[in-house]
Amino acid sequence: MAVIELNQENFETTITQNNFVIVDYWAPWCGPCKAFGPTFDTVSEEFPDVVFGKVNTEVEQQIAAEFRIRSIPTLMIFRDNILIYNEGGALQAGQLRELLTKAGELDMDTVRTEIEQQAAAKAE
Repeated sequence: MAVIELNQENFETTITQNNFVIVDYWAPWCGPCKAFGPTFDTVSEEFPDVVFGKVNTEVEQQIAAEFRIRSIPTLMIFRDNILIYNEGGALQAGQLRELLTKAGELDMDTVRTEIEQQAAAKAE
C-alpha cells in the first residue's frame, strides 16, 4: 500500500475508518526523518492491511499540537481507533516489521477491557 499524506481534512477519517493505521510524524528539515522515510515506504509494501500515513508537522501544526508531538520522527499506531503505540525515534526496517507484527497480534478486546478497568480505577 502506498503511504498517504495526512492532513487536517483526512486525518480523523483515516484513523476512524481503518482498523490498523501507523502514522509517521516528520518534518522536511529533520535528518533522522529523511533517513527513516525510505524505510517507512519500503515496509508499507509488506503490510497491505495496514494504512501507512505521514504528517508533515511543519504544515499540519494543529495535528502535531493535538497529539503533543515533542520530537520527530514520532510513530503512532492506532488499532480499532485506539492509540496503542506512541514513541519518538526512527526505527530500522526489522524493528518496524517486528513492531507492526506485534501490534497486529494484540487482542483488541483485551485492550478495550484494560482501558475500561483503568478508567474505572481513576474514577474511584
